[in-house]
Amino acid sequence: MSDPSRNRRTAFMALGVAVAMLGLGYASVPLYRLFCQVTGFGGTTQRVGEAQAAEVRAVAGKSIVVRFDGNVARGLPWKFGPDEVTRTVAIGERSMTTFHAKNNSARSITGTATFNVMPEQAGKHFSKIQCFCFTEQTLKPGEEVRMPVIFYVDPKILDDPSAKDIGEITLSYTFNEARYPASKPLDPSGAAR
Repeated sequence: MSDPSRNRRTAFMALGVAVAMLGLGYASVPLYRLFCQVTGFGGTTQRVGEAQAAEVRAVAGKSIVVRFDGNVARGLPWKFGPDEVTRTVAIGERSMTTFHAKNNSARSITGTATFNVMPEQAGKHFSKIQCFCFTEQTLKPGEEVRMPVIFYVDPKILDDPSAKDIGEITLSYTFNEARYPASKPLDPSGAAR
């Protein structure tokens, strides 16, 4: 014969495990994103502030080719891409490139850009100071904008055994329509319009 208090305790434990698993499911995406930002895992770039970027110095005679790529998710009626395909940059030197986006629809659309760096081991050494990918972008019908990215390749890449021989880095963006856009549209610099 079973003990009712033991059955109740088992039921509460099973319920607790189910609630904990549900909580982990909701927390997994932000935790994974944080892990990738900290470690550069999966080609995630580093986001740095002006003060941190000011401390970095260019390494004389050391450069790398950066390739730029832009895509839109299926169903998003935007044209989006880089204004230049490649650029050779000095390692440690701040550089800027621009991307263009145009809303080809008859309605305002808010988009968010996902990004990655290839090869993956270069992600933790690719630092962005300013990027349209940090905020949502709202384009009115037919509106076209240029969006800057200010970046540098950290000199630490030269000391990383898994990344020091990389000669080319690809920075790739894909725009998706925002499911739940912010209440105020943002321009490419991140300021409210």
